[in-house]
Amino acid sequence: MRRPVHGLAFLAPAVTALMLSLTACGDDSFSGGPVDPGSATGAAALTPASPLPRSLPATIKIPKLGVTAPVSALGLRPDGRIEEPPLSRPNLAGWWKKGPTPGEDGPAVILGHLDARGLPAVFHRLRELRAGDRVQIVRTDGSTATFAVENVETVPKARFPARKIYAEDLGHAALRLVTCGGTFDSATGHYPENVIAYARLVRA
Repeated sequence: MRRPVHGLAFLAPAVTALMLSLTACGDDSFSGGPVDPGSATGAAALTPASPLPRSLPATIKIPKLGVTAPVSALGLRPDGRIEEPPLSRPNLAGWWKKGPTPGEDGPAVILGHLDARGLPAVFHRLRELRAGDRVQIVRTDGSTATFAVENVETVPKARFPARKIYAEDLGHAALRLVTCGGTFDSATGHYPENVIAYARLVRA
């Protein structure tokens, strides 16, 4: 599988093809802790569900953040960068279509803008997620894959952890949500960081 350069800084390790990271996460002009096995949500988060057959994502729901948004499929642009949801649709998330679908074995990756033309976008509050919070993906086969957040991290785009995000030998169904973070740099037109939420399938 060709791994794209993430369009929403990026890596090009010699051992792989181009890999994803996020640059333009919005604006047109956080870190969660480990799951607590002593809590109700933490205990549930540590009980993985069996992977599901392939089915495309239709809607993403994040109850804690009040998010309900459609999900489009993202491929590669001619320059090798991943496509991005259009800024004209700030509530649209995008799924990397060359990877697993949400619920399949391996990491499904969904990208979303932080803001768009000065207004909050679909992943504006992503950094507020904490271990145990739920993310639901409604799939085109009618099923809903429910994921529990394991941790959230904020990283400089120059050190985007592509291997960690796209590792294919996890042995379970996982989800990665990615957006931008930090203070918008008007000189470059970009945010300097990425916010990444890692989650595991717990119910289908």
